[in-house]
Amino acid sequence: MTVRVSLIAPAMNAALREARFDDAGPVELPLAGVHPLRLAPRVRVVSSPSGRCRATAEALGLSDAYEVEPALAGCAMGRWRGRRLDELTAEEPESVAAWLTDPGASPHGGESLRELRTRVAEWLEVLKGLGQGEVWAVAEPDVIRAAVAHALGAPEGAFWRLDVRPLSRTTLSGRAGRWNLQLGAPVD
Repeated sequence: MTVRVSLIAPAMNAALREARFDDAGPVELPLAGVHPLRLAPRVRVVSSPSGRCRATAEALGLSDAYEVEPALAGCAMGRWRGRRLDELTAEEPESVAAWLTDPGASPHGGESLRELRTRVAEWLEVLKGLGQGEVWAVAEPDVIRAAVAHALGAPEGAFWRLDVRPLSRTTLSGRAGRWNLQLGAPVD
């Protein structure tokens, strides 16, 4: 059986706009550009534990239907959490450079990008193995980048070459030992 996973990026909020490592800060409500979705009853809906993803799921009309999925949490940023990238670049240029160039580096004391990709890949492979049908997931942009890189078998450095726009939808279809990627689908 084919599993289809639609990954929805959260709506814009201050943390995303400021390039701040913060998944728990205040969410701007109402979320601009978000309209309620009508999904078939058989669709499983999950959300990252982050406040902005849960708020986006609720704004999409999924408040009664979604479950929180810990595997979709954004990269654990350790002591960098709540900080802006420009501040960190000025204060810790070597640490930021290491983080941006070495997928195994975690100078912030949190999770490396390699660990993030492994966590997300394991979640995707479990879904594919179960043949879950259709899953919609509101997930952090870094989780979506990790999922796409895994699905394509892209090298680790490809993570930084993938842009995920707010409220975009990326769909992966998995079966027969591989994933296919669908780009450009509307969220509605």
